[in-house]
Amino acid sequence: MVFSFILAIIVVSGVALFALLAVYGERKIAAFIQNRLGPIEVGPYGLLQTLADILKLLQKQLVINASANKPLFVIAPIVIFLAIFLGLAAIPLGPRFIGVNLNIGLVYIIGIVSIEVIGILMTGWGSNNKYSLIGAVRSVSQIISYEIPAGLALLSAVIMYSSLDLFEICELQGIAKNTTLWAWGFWEVQEVGGFFSWGIFRYPHLLLPMIVYFIASLAECNRAPFDLPEAESELVAGYLTEYSGFRFALIMLAEYANMLLVSFLFVILFWGGYQSPFPNLGATLENGTTWVLVKNLQLATLTNGPFWGVFWLLLKASIVVLIQMWVRWSYPRLRADQLMILCWKYLTPLALFSVFISATWKVLEIYFGS
Repeated sequence: MVFSFILAIIVVSGVALFALLAVYGERKIAAFIQNRLGPIEVGPYGLLQTLADILKLLQKQLVINASANKPLFVIAPIVIFLAIFLGLAAIPLGPRFIGVNLNIGLVYIIGIVSIEVIGILMTGWGSNNKYSLIGAVRSVSQIISYEIPAGLALLSAVIMYSSLDLFEICELQGIAKNTTLWAWGFWEVQEVGGFFSWGIFRYPHLLLPMIVYFIASLAECNRAPFDLPEAESELVAGYLTEYSGFRFALIMLAEYANMLLVSFLFVILFWGGYQSPFPNLGATLENGTTWVLVKNLQLATLTNGPFWGVFWLLLKASIVVLIQMWVRWSYPRLRADQLMILCWKYLTPLALFSVFISATWKVLEIYFGS
């Protein structure tokens, strides 16, 4: 219990620190793309600007409209944050750093994070503001719709791993014996591990569900080009319109924590999780003739461990978050009809097709041998 409590404190502190760095990074990325400077005044290179904004929010008065539904208005930000925070509990940060090791960890995360929809709807209804209500309804319809292609894309990967345990999925993408390079059998790679054992390289067809999940995760996080719930030109600030001070900061913290959570799932299922990207340089490649690259030098083994695992997972997740930010400041916002057309006419059929490919692949693998 003591270890779990300490780990929870570390995760909360880590999420808060991540949000501070992510906001600063996003401002700088946006400035770079738009050919301007971004934060430069507070601290060296503007590093303390986000901290100053947080201090300002914490000192602001908490205003509640007289016509608002006070219980819903007050509880909604807590529900949104708790839904995301509880989802982080089942993420294996490393070989020995995991809050709750569940054999159905992926199902748990999908289920608990879906509670966020209730919190968002509470913000719109409790605010008693037309802009807030429209933004909340948009967000709920968007998140529920895009959960279908996202879930199917995750199912495509789960079929190949034959497990819902995120820790086991990470371990399956570690150093593997008799792994086929590109999975076609042209080259047989023994004890290679590294990125050769990641899901996306072991099963190349997972590239399709990986792309589908990334696009759907942007919509689930209300990130541009799917930020219709917070469309400033139409809805002021969407479901956030009536919020200020600490409650506003809590919802924004949940939004960035959700970005981190979907990035963790992306990395665990497609990019090897906390496993090292370095292959075993002592491996042998067989293609009629055997070549020994380097004897007794196993980078994949040397760079795998409890703390190395945390480092690799955070590094990979940070890369995914940076791509999310890059997409936000590169593409214009979609219309509501375009949003739904993309989901139901394109992403969902592609996700179903990827499930069919994964199922066929798994049957053939079982029949002919791995």
